[in-house]
Amino acid sequence: MKIFIDTANLDQIKEAESLGILDGVTTNPSLMAKEGISGKEAIRNHYLQIAKMVEGDVSAEVFSEKFEDMVKEGEELASIKSNIVVKIPCTKDGIKAIKALKDKGIRTNCTLIFNIGQAMLAAKAGASYVSPFIGRLDDIGDDGVALIGDIVAIFKNYNVPTLVLAASIRNNLHLIQCMQVGADVATAPLAQILGLLKHPLTESGLKTFMEDASKMK
Repeated sequence: MKIFIDTANLDQIKEAESLGILDGVTTNPSLMAKEGISGKEAIRNHYLQIAKMVEGDVSAEVFSEKFEDMVKEGEELASIKSNIVVKIPCTKDGIKAIKALKDKGIRTNCTLIFNIGQAMLAAKAGASYVSPFIGRLDDIGDDGVALIGDIVAIFKNYNVPTLVLAASIRNNLHLIQCMQVGADVATAPLAQILGLLKHPLTESGLKTFMEDASKMK
């Protein structure tokens, strides 16, 4: 499973990249706003900085809602760098935009997916990725990880080439569960990625090793 970091913070991306485990980046308007990025040129420059930092795909989301605007904005985003993937919401206009961008050779990531039907329509339209939001489903009492597993199984059954990207990761367990159900990609904040390194037995074992090593000096 590939691991993407879900952020627009350059320092966090740099830290994740330094670990040698980072496969890509996802962003959205909320994450860009959190970094104080506003204005078309500033946003474009920020995406360029991110795309230069990683070799993997960088999902850059459109800010538009209408088909024609999504396509135009998608073309502009894709022109920034070859590893930019245009992030499109799963709406009627969004699905049409995915098809139009696919025809232009532009890769897309269909976001805000919450059921199997949405994932399949996005895949049929030509999305490179579909992004089910597991945390938000859990928030309303649904099983987000189960949805990931269902989509993975259905795509495999029909030989669908679209990759399943698990989004809205809320905790370390979500990441492990995504591995277990076969997600192609999971995107998470840096804290959840680093959380995979934590285990009390590792910490206590290291403490013991260091104490014993100090006696050998």
